Amino acid sequence: MVRYSLDPENPTKSCKSRGSNLRVHFKNTRETAQAIKGMHIRKATKYLKDVTLQKQCVPFRRYNGGVGRCAQAKQWGWTQGRWPKKSAEFLLHMLKNAESNAELKGLDVDSLVIEHIQVNKAPKMRRRTYRAHGRINPYMSSPCHIEMILTEKEQIVPKPEEEVAQKKKVNYSVLVSFVYGTGFFVLCYIRTM
Repeated sequence: MVRYSLDPENPTKSCKSRGSNLRVHFKNTRETAQAIKGMHIRKATKYLKDVTLQKQCVPFRRYNGGVGRCAQAKQWGWTQGRWPKKSAEFLLHMLKNAESNAELKGLDVDSLVIEHIQVNKAPKMRRRTYRAHGRINPYMSSPCHIEMILTEKEQIVPKPEEEVAQKKKVNYSVLVSFVYGTGFFVLCYIRTM
């Protein structure tokens, strides 16, 4: 049994999906995952498709050294952004998998929201590159593990009108009197109609 880093609050109303040792950059995937966290499943799918077509960018907030600025990042309140196509495609596959799991469980797919998404580093894969004077340098890849939990969003139902009773406003008058000889004030609240 695989262990997720978070247990859903209501397991009957949620579905899971995960991928291990995926050959996609950890840093790019982490930024893309943070962008879709909390999104509705349909909105997240459309957003990731737009990223692959470079219609919307992914804001790079943590791993942003040397990342250029783009105008599309302004709608996220940020300046730096990119279009990590491969990360978006991997996350699209995972969303599709989670959607299939939800259908199997009998959940309402149209009301699913990405409650939890996490990207972890996987063991690096080693290759080599040849340098001048007979030296060899490492040429490492940075794969990652991805896990996500989607939950059905509860519909907010307004209260019926007859239950919301109008509260009567009650007026109170304050009577302040001074008791001679004792040095005390006496406060009396009198209800008026």
